[in-house]
Amino acid sequence: MRAARLIRMVLLLQSRPAMTAAELAQELEVSERTITRDAQALSEAGVPVYADRGRAGGYRLVGGYRTRLTGLARDEAEALFLSGLPSALREMGLEDAASAARLKVSAALLPSLRDASATASQRFHLDAPGWYQEPATPALLPVVAEAVWDDRTVLARYRRAGRDAGAERELAPYGLVLKAGVWYLCARAGDDFRVYRIDRFTAMTVSDTRFVRDESFDLPAFWDERAAGFARSILRTEVTLRLSETAVRRLPHAVDRVAARDALDAAGPPGHDGWTTVTLPVESLDVAYGQLLALGPELEILEPAALRSRFAAAAEALHALYVRP
Repeated sequence: MRAARLIRMVLLLQSRPAMTAAELAQELEVSERTITRDAQALSEAGVPVYADRGRAGGYRLVGGYRTRLTGLARDEAEALFLSGLPSALREMGLEDAASAARLKVSAALLPSLRDASATASQRFHLDAPGWYQEPATPALLPVVAEAVWDDRTVLARYRRAGRDAGAERELAPYGLVLKAGVWYLCARAGDDFRVYRIDRFTAMTVSDTRFVRDESFDLPAFWDERAAGFARSILRTEVTLRLSETAVRRLPHAVDRVAARDALDAAGPPGHDGWTTVTLPVESLDVAYGQLLALGPELEILEPAALRSRFAAAAEALHALYVRP
């Protein structure tokens, strides 16, 4: 632990002209007294760390000293490619590896380029979770992530929606996907690839056995295919609508985007009044009611009659509410 901290301290000093004890203590998450002891240990080991005294003082490396300890370890290199996802790194337990990788890259750069990481972080940030939710980190996520990185098989129990955890099963964990704040595992079970919600794993043991990864497996392509298939599978009902020009523009934001696009593409030209008739696949009439009600008077339900009656009742209730004295 201390050796890793000493290396990080050297890399920090190598990437900057000088740092105060307080700055180093904050970066390394230790006390200033520990920084003093670490600086003395580095000096005794032959690393030319010099301490400037006084209010503007601090620590620096003498004579343009350059360490060769900048080679990236495998986990650091892998974490570096995820450095735009700080929350994901933290949840998978890779935050320290990413921090070490960034330090090594900074130390290897020319002085004129060492602010590249800061300027990039000021201009790009990915916030994966959706609005109005507080995503919870699955307790087993670090265990799953470790197995994914090391290509190790796992023995897991998985609770399907509305059911208890079934029998223990062996999985080959291929990849992790973070979708709208929810973590998923793409894994091979027998000869099939499947998708599992990580928060539904009730137990997991990482084995010592490594599986042979199918190098043709394309995680982004696999996820896109399964996500599209899932979206299609839950759209079991159809409704017929008349849409104003405004509703045509807003429909993809109110319902499933792919379903809306396909329905609009298949629709005929607008009528003489400018309204367009479409047949839209939906998950259920209850879901359709909640989604389509947001379009208000820009939409008319034609079929089925049961949904049309619900909209008529809602319209009457709104009219009664707004015309009362």
